[in-house]
Amino acid sequence: MAEIGSLPLFHRIDGKRVVVIGEGAMGEAKRRLVERAGGIPCSEAEAHHAALAFVALEDDRASRAACQKLRALGLLVNVADRPDLCDFTTPSILDREPVLVAISTSGASAGLAKHIRLRLEQVLPQSLGTLAGKLRDVREAMRARWPDADNRRRAVDAGMAEGGPLDPLDAGSTARVDHWLSGNDDAEASEPAVIRLQNDDPEDLTLRQARLLGMADVVLHAADIPPAILNRARADALRRELPQDADAYEGLVVIIERA
Repeated sequence: MAEIGSLPLFHRIDGKRVVVIGEGAMGEAKRRLVERAGGIPCSEAEAHHAALAFVALEDDRASRAACQKLRALGLLVNVADRPDLCDFTTPSILDREPVLVAISTSGASAGLAKHIRLRLEQVLPQSLGTLAGKLRDVREAMRARWPDADNRRRAVDAGMAEGGPLDPLDAGSTARVDHWLSGNDDAEASEPAVIRLQNDDPEDLTLRQARLLGMADVVLHAADIPPAILNRARADALRRELPQDADAYEGLVVIIERA
């Protein structure tokens, strides 16, 4: 599998200037994008106040010149319809404030990113934002209830599992946060779970296998398990090759081996 060459990030621009060069529909769209995120669109003359810039010009030569000038001033630049000139690309955004889901094709096809977003719009409820806000409000209470970060993560994972009291796709989850937080069902460390691969295609992982990988604290794997499978685990999960003693680790341990 080819490397994507992009690191997905969310850049805070609230109250900050962002250079936008361009007129017409393209320029207006970039200004709306900046304003929606709380940024202040500005001209090239104010580039010394900015860290990001959008260039939305029809003329290729003018686009290249503007890109080079802004980059020389130390700005990261996005050039509309020219992914080869971009330091960053803009994803298609599904907004459930404060939850944002960004879909990117690294500039390959904005249309594809849009239609993926439209499908997800039908699946993810508007209540996601309310749930996120409630969890933000009880963050300190969660820290007090589960002082250990691993225990806290396991409690949240159990609560947000499909059918759990905080299931993100259940519109009633927000109303159950207080009850979940005051309950006596502290998350216990799970028994090691075993994933037996039929092949190396991550698309053939079952829903249960994908969920286990996404929740695992420790991944113990055969030496020949490909990165495409291992990368379905959390980036901060501990990875070790077999043979390893699963009992030596705390938290949810997932063992990946060949069928």
